[in-house]
Amino acid sequence: MRAMDIVQLGCGITGLVCAEQLAKNPKVDHLVLADRNLDGAKALVSRLDNDKISLKKANGTDPKDRDRLLRSCDILVCSMPWRLNKPVLEAAARIGTNYVDFGLPMDEPGEEFFRLDRLCKDGGITALTAMGEEPGISDVFAMYAASKLDRADEAHVTDGDTGVIEGHEFCSLWSPVDLLDETSVPAAVFRNGKIEFLPPLHERELYEFPEPLGTLPVYKTNHDETYFMPMFIKGLKKADFRIGIDDGFAKAAIMLRKMGMLSKEHVGVKGVKVRPIDVVVAVMPTPTQISGKVKGHTGFVTEVIGLKDGRKARIRVWTVMAHERAYELCRSNAGAYLVGVGGSVPTEMLFEGEIRDKGLIVPEQLPYLRFIERLRKKEVDVKEDFAFI
Repeated sequence: MRAMDIVQLGCGITGLVCAEQLAKNPKVDHLVLADRNLDGAKALVSRLDNDKISLKKANGTDPKDRDRLLRSCDILVCSMPWRLNKPVLEAAARIGTNYVDFGLPMDEPGEEFFRLDRLCKDGGITALTAMGEEPGISDVFAMYAASKLDRADEAHVTDGDTGVIEGHEFCSLWSPVDLLDETSVPAAVFRNGKIEFLPPLHERELYEFPEPLGTLPVYKTNHDETYFMPMFIKGLKKADFRIGIDDGFAKAAIMLRKMGMLSKEHVGVKGVKVRPIDVVVAVMPTPTQISGKVKGHTGFVTEVIGLKDGRKARIRVWTVMAHERAYELCRSNAGAYLVGVGGSVPTEMLFEGEIRDKGLIVPEQLPYLRFIERLRKKEVDVKEDFAFI
């Protein structure tokens, strides 16, 4: 394979983890880090001392900046807040540049998924979407687990985190706007062959994670896995996603939503138009500001239930990582590390020729054994267990 020119659009904490992985790949000839705020990117360049990296101040929501970046590279990796990604994907299809993101706003994929797939095929590009931790690695685990059963009936993804940051009770270890968005919209669940919606943070459970996470409160939220797993695991009857959120954070998020402070509609404040959700994010610490202060672990479990040899069985596949280890590896936290690595692995598979299909590609369509093998080489510890139940 020839050397690759790659643009990383969006240099927040997850995008920079992905960028660091790509910068270390000898097949990457040139890596451009593009964002309106390049402080994190400058710190990465200083730490890596890698002459293949350059910086570009750019606004990913500005069509001129966006199209200029797309025309300058072989692959654009988009790690902006997820609701900003779709126009970049559509432009990539028009220009003919391969594309990767960590998630797209498809609250009900259906026709929108197939429209974007056709757009990418017509543009002759491979567009890898929902490539991160959850969605991303979690979906790959689901396909792997389902392959070990004779029939898969249920698939559940459950996220957990024991991270604590001294002096901070209301914060996010990844994009705050995306987390607040996730906690303020109805939660999708797949039941009896169709998607249903629950009120935001309505359904709380206690879930027993593998150690060292232990038992934690989790809430159903809206996630790509709930839509994509039933599309690609034949015969699936149930699917959902649950995220581990501290009860105090959940109560605060519910209150903010009820007050209208998580609205994405502009309101006037003393002659200035602002989105309330942006005001909340502005007073929260950024993930990069607190990454070295996080203590504890993060991880998730993908659980598939079905039949094996005529008996009901369950397969769990999971990974857990210490926040302190992620900081040692790349000055990040464990959640951001898993998202960034989850994005870098399929990007490397794309430019190394292991992914050749054109169109909109989701994690369920990737070669799962090769994906997991690559994860392990990047210090992602993949474990599994099987039980008849």
